[in-house]
Amino acid sequence: MSKDATMKLGAGVAAPSFALPGDAGAKITLKNFKDRKLVLYFYPKDDTSGCTREAIDFNRLKGEFEKAGAAIVGVSPDSPASHAKFKAKHGLELELASDETKAMLEAYGVWAEKSMYGRKYMGVERTTFLIERDGTIAQVWNKVKVPGHAEAVLAAAQALK
Repeated sequence: MSKDATMKLGAGVAAPSFALPGDAGAKITLKNFKDRKLVLYFYPKDDTSGCTREAIDFNRLKGEFEKAGAAIVGVSPDSPASHAKFKAKHGLELELASDETKAMLEAYGVWAEKSMYGRKYMGVERTTFLIERDGTIAQVWNKVKVPGHAEAVLAAAQALK
């Protein structure tokens, strides 16, 4: 899918369905969150500095998200075993889903060409989707900068009825 896919996946568009293995062994699907808001955040790699900070920030606010009727799921191409180690190391209580095939990452338009030090490669573009109870996308944050991001997403989740 093109790098512009997240542009197509904007507010009011149905979120692509998915079924991925979770860190605890159970399948995580979009249907699991029917009648609940869902914060779906995509991150590049377990246990790297930015990804760890983002996960800790969302985890810290998990109770506030729950009060707002929202669940949180983090998705990366890391394995379920990697997710389990990452959660244990940092005391995370979030659900983490594994997309080793990158099919969901592509469906959401977050598997994109990136560049570091002039070298181009494919990777996850840090992106967050807030999905309404009916499965439509309420808001998208592209090319996320971690500081203050979890708080911004919480404010948006609280504003949704």
